[in-house]
Amino acid sequence: MTAALDRARAVADAVLYEGYLLYPYRASAAKNTVRWQWGVLMPAAVAADGTGEHDDCHAELIADPGAAAVLHARVRFLQLCRRTVEVAGTPVGSLEVDGTEYTSWDEATEREVDAVIAMSEGEATVPFTVPAGEDAEPIPGRPDARLVRRRAELTGELVLRVDPLPGPFGGARLAVTVRNTSPWAGPGPRDAALPHALVAAHTLLSLSSGEFLSLVDPPEWATPATRECRNERVWPVLVGSTGSADTVLCSPIILYDHPEIAEQSAGELFDGTEIDEILTLRTMTLTDDEKRAARATDPRAAELIDRVDGMPPELLDRLHGTIRYLRSATGLPAEPADVTERPDVPWWDPGADASVSPETDTVVIAGVPVGKGSRVLLRPNRRADAHDMFLAGRAAVVQAVLLDVDGERHLAVTVADDEGADLYAQHGRYRYFGVDEVEPLP
Repeated sequence: MTAALDRARAVADAVLYEGYLLYPYRASAAKNTVRWQWGVLMPAAVAADGTGEHDDCHAELIADPGAAAVLHARVRFLQLCRRTVEVAGTPVGSLEVDGTEYTSWDEATEREVDAVIAMSEGEATVPFTVPAGEDAEPIPGRPDARLVRRRAELTGELVLRVDPLPGPFGGARLAVTVRNTSPWAGPGPRDAALPHALVAAHTLLSLSSGEFLSLVDPPEWATPATRECRNERVWPVLVGSTGSADTVLCSPIILYDHPEIAEQSAGELFDGTEIDEILTLRTMTLTDDEKRAARATDPRAAELIDRVDGMPPELLDRLHGTIRYLRSATGLPAEPADVTERPDVPWWDPGADASVSPETDTVVIAGVPVGKGSRVLLRPNRRADAHDMFLAGRAAVVQAVLLDVDGERHLAVTVADDEGADLYAQHGRYRYFGVDEVEPLP
């Protein structure tokens, strides 16, 4: 089981450090003055202030465990470490010594808590404590200056609960709660409470035998049970190679099942949902002074800058233009669906071809012409964005039939029962689905 959790570490690390340090990577950059946004579990006193903070996260999912199956849970989070530059015992923002800059900054230390429970046990609570600490590091060339790193004590608990599902099919509902129980007097500013928070908290789960069921694509027998699962501030997804189902990541960022780190990615850019090529090129535009400030900000920032500065052209070329999959449309005609009175042009240009009209064109789906005003049922496939998956089974109204540069048809729709649909339509804000992701409605 430990091996399965270790294999999931690459994806889990991307979640752990998402937004840890944002381009342009300097401590002085405006976007780096407000940090720690994902999976932050504050002390209860802060959560009680009504400012939108929370002290716990809760995940529920369905498992089909094997005989005598054992569950291994691993809670992972960052502990904030407040690094301060001090001169003669007085904190200062930054200090330059012999061309090297030293900067006050909030670093982070990775923490992990492991627990094991037999799937037959029912419930287990695992308390944990991370001790406080303080370290001092002298600054070369300045006997009166030092870097001081301070960490507050953290306490928390992991609660695991297993309930067998009623009915003849077996299976169990698994509930996982992570709670910050750290003492904090509060109320106070968020920045003062952050050293007492569990940052980017998430949980990895692994079964010794059996499998977890996908929440977005469960087998038919488990569909009613998955609909009853309650997930707050985390979302469970299957991790590992496609087809494997023994490991789950309860992530504070919504992901699809079996997420992967692109093999073209050369290293951490602290924005796992962004495009590596864009961030790499942006980093290359930093001035020498900006790069020096970034290196002084954080050891991880220094490694990032050095990696980008030394990136060979062939590695940069790998970041540009990768085909992830070739589209297939199951159940549709072998040839692209017909669009009425429209030649096969690569893109709609009303000046070049007035016969192409997204608002009047129709596309034939399951023998039914579908165009603007048609009602359809949304059936997003597994390649869909996670936000689109939440619309599965919802009715929508087609607003336009579109053609992309590859000759593929798409439907721009508004959700039928969305009170803001008219406002979105006025501004041209639509949801987009492939013709194989909808069913015509009467």
